[in-house]
Amino acid sequence: MITIDAPTGIGEITPGCDLTGELLRVLVPHDGDIWVVTSKVVSKAEGRFIDETDKDRARRIESRRVVARRGGTTIVEHRLGLVHAAAGIDSSNVEPGRLLLLPLDPDASARRIRAEVAERTGARIGVLISDTSGRAWRTGQTDLAIGVAGVLPIDSHIGRTDPHGNDLRVTEIAVADELCGAADLAKTKLGGRPVAVIRGLAKLVTVDDGSSADLLRPAAQDFFRLGRREAVLDAVLRATGQTDRYDELVELDGDELVAAVTAGAPDDADWITRLLGHAPVG
Repeated sequence: MITIDAPTGIGEITPGCDLTGELLRVLVPHDGDIWVVTSKVVSKAEGRFIDETDKDRARRIESRRVVARRGGTTIVEHRLGLVHAAAGIDSSNVEPGRLLLLPLDPDASARRIRAEVAERTGARIGVLISDTSGRAWRTGQTDLAIGVAGVLPIDSHIGRTDPHGNDLRVTEIAVADELCGAADLAKTKLGGRPVAVIRGLAKLVTVDDGSSADLLRPAAQDFFRLGRREAVLDAVLRATGQTDRYDELVELDGDELVAAVTAGAPDDADWITRLLGHAPVG
């Protein structure tokens, strides 16, 4: 039987606190447990706060590239490889005027909690760091794994055979993400319960720590790497030898964008105006 329990009793987490100790105050670990810890308390313990006036600068620092921008919403590839709105910078459940960044290295955070639990209690557990994310093709948000330690991230069915004798060639179950989504049903968003314990799935707890990077789609396999507007801009910049200006120009719109791209183009710019003039405005 699989059970998920999200206990109460964990107080406000502050920078520098013993997060593992706080979790152990309300949890009694058993071999084979999987702890799903929300990234927010990890970030708080690690002191990942910024002032709200630094949001734009922090977004640039935390981002690898802009994936899409529409109005006030910017979707970026985070430095961790995640695709997030506003680089995962969050204002919920923090003091007014402050914002919270994602943990610096969620895998390392998960490994530290796992190791400290083993050292203090002798229990062999798995740890997942979870964060909430939207989905490109569906409405609503769900939790997924951004940090993994001692849990099988993906269960590959490639090479197996289904009950009808068909060979499975592409099926890979995102186990860590499914566990985080299930755990969030017990934790809830407003319940003040930042950790859930999953029992009954000890088969997914591994000796090695593993990595959340296994859950990231390689760029070469990403069919939707840019938004429509951004894909047009990227193509124009490639055609005009200005690929190194993408990060600068993706922040512009309309006539300002056309003028900036045209100024760097080596030849007739009419076709640039036609293409960019039909791209969606941010």
